[in-house]
Amino acid sequence: MALQEKLDRFNKQQEKCQSMLSNIAGKSLSSRAAAAPKPASAPPFSGARPSAPVKFSNDTERLQHINSIRKSPVGAQMKRVIDILFQTRQAFTPEQINEACYVDVNGNRDVFEGLRKNPKVYYDGKRFSYKAKHDVKNKNELLVLIRKFIEGIAVIDLKDAYPNVMEDLQALKAAGQIWLLSNFDSQEDIAFPNDPRVPIKVDDDLKELFRSIELPRDMLDIEKDLQKNGMKPATNTAKRRAAAQVQGFSAKPKPKQKNKEFSKKAKLTNAHLPDLFQNLKNS
Repeated sequence: MALQEKLDRFNKQQEKCQSMLSNIAGKSLSSRAAAAPKPASAPPFSGARPSAPVKFSNDTERLQHINSIRKSPVGAQMKRVIDILFQTRQAFTPEQINEACYVDVNGNRDVFEGLRKNPKVYYDGKRFSYKAKHDVKNKNELLVLIRKFIEGIAVIDLKDAYPNVMEDLQALKAAGQIWLLSNFDSQEDIAFPNDPRVPIKVDDDLKELFRSIELPRDMLDIEKDLQKNGMKPATNTAKRRAAAQVQGFSAKPKPKQKNKEFSKKAKLTNAHLPDLFQNLKNS
């Protein structure tokens, strides 16, 4: 009997524990359900159109612009590409050229071949880049190049070397490292090196004599005088005039209007080269 009483007591304890566990689990579920947020209700469907409809006018204008470029002459398309290469001084693939200026190099064989053979363009098989006549990138390299040309180098051949080349030429001139003298025939500047290791002292009498020398009016006479004195002229006026006559151009220049500040009796002297003695006035 004692054993049976113990078993009944044990079973009652088990039932009590089971009921306690059930109550705890029920409270936990109810608290979670109360804490969970309710899902937001979807807004009612509206079949109305958006207030600002999409417009394609800008894109249409861009496509028309691209089409006009690609239908333009081959030379015009090549110029657009060369201008981009000159301004950026970077190497472009055909795809990058298309993005930059809308010229389809791969799609136009004539443009591709024209760029590949152009003397101002370098093509390495993948990219196009600008090719200047002289490969210099800064003022120091420019000075080294000019010092290699003792007889002078035309400024026009240096203008496309790099973007700031003209400013650097003026800076070198101001520093006394080069001379910039005007060519009498073409009126274009020539850059000459000024070697500081060779100081030159010129007497005032010689300067005045140089400036007072009367020059012939015709370039043919100037070239003859140079040849008489054992010097080779840099120009060939006779050959140039003969070529002009063959091509149907008149060798004689067109008459110009009379300039009040210059008469026929005026003498042409070396005074048109003031820079040559600018730094020698106090010598």
